Amino acid sequence: MTSPITREWVGFNTFAPATQTKLVELLGRLNNENVNKLTILVMGKCGVGKSSTVNSIIGERAVTINPFQSEGLRPVMVSRSRTGFTLNVIDTPGLIEGGYINYQALEIIKHFLLNKTIDILLYVDRLDTYRVDNLDKLVIRVITDSFGKEIWNRSLIVLTHAQFSPPDGLPYDEFVSKRSEALLKAVRQGARFKKDDTLSSGIPFVLVENSGRCNKNESDEKVLPNGIAWIPNLLQTITKVAMGGHKSIFVDKKLIEGPNPNQRGKIFIPLIFALQYFLVIKPIEGAIKNDIAKETKPSWAVRDANTRF
Repeated sequence: MTSPITREWVGFNTFAPATQTKLVELLGRLNNENVNKLTILVMGKCGVGKSSTVNSIIGERAVTINPFQSEGLRPVMVSRSRTGFTLNVIDTPGLIEGGYINYQALEIIKHFLLNKTIDILLYVDRLDTYRVDNLDKLVIRVITDSFGKEIWNRSLIVLTHAQFSPPDGLPYDEFVSKRSEALLKAVRQGARFKKDDTLSSGIPFVLVENSGRCNKNESDEKVLPNGIAWIPNLLQTITKVAMGGHKSIFVDKKLIEGPNPNQRGKIFIPLIFALQYFLVIKPIEGAIKNDIAKETKPSWAVRDANTRF
């Protein structure tokens, strides 16, 4: 599979000047750590705003969005370059189809990522959803099974549709806290974290509003109801996770195919044979010998034996 063309990051210039200043600072921090490339994988269910988030990060309409059509099955990698730094963002199809995990889409994603390195996972869902169900846990589980539990060391949870008024007069920050905690619990359960595992508690949440109705501050930056300029906040959190010291995930053939089923359990075959011999075959042989020794011979057999002698 050919690599996508890396284009100049012209969308950078569409950001507000204050946002550009913050992004230049973040790129400088990455450069100081000798990080000149980041590959961001965007995953989640259908219709949660994955493609719109990719376009917001890039600052241009890099991925086509059609609200009246279902998502395509092929992932798309958008590559942009600025002052020696390359940003790759991979948009992926939703992992749910008709209320079930779309394993066809999952396999296509895994093979698309073959021999690529994932630096950041953006797990995308909506803020304006009121509950977490088993499908959420299943999506998290298949991501974990596909790329390993360590993928959550390099992850952010992105909540879209954040220009949102909570129901029943609930304060915005309180609703965000409850929604975030519910999703974090789903990550713990779906990824099978142990109770004493601190990994999941360190996964940061970022709020996003991709629509044109997002409010702006006096610096012309898109801001959320809590006053946070969300684009620099998202990229700042990505930078923090990237520099957090955890290893990136290299997607090799072994990772996407899992352990070879033909090799699974072969190490135990000699032990199984030994147990069969000592616990099954040996006792049966002993029982047969005992039965033969205890067997009462008929009178004619005894008479014939005495006649011979």
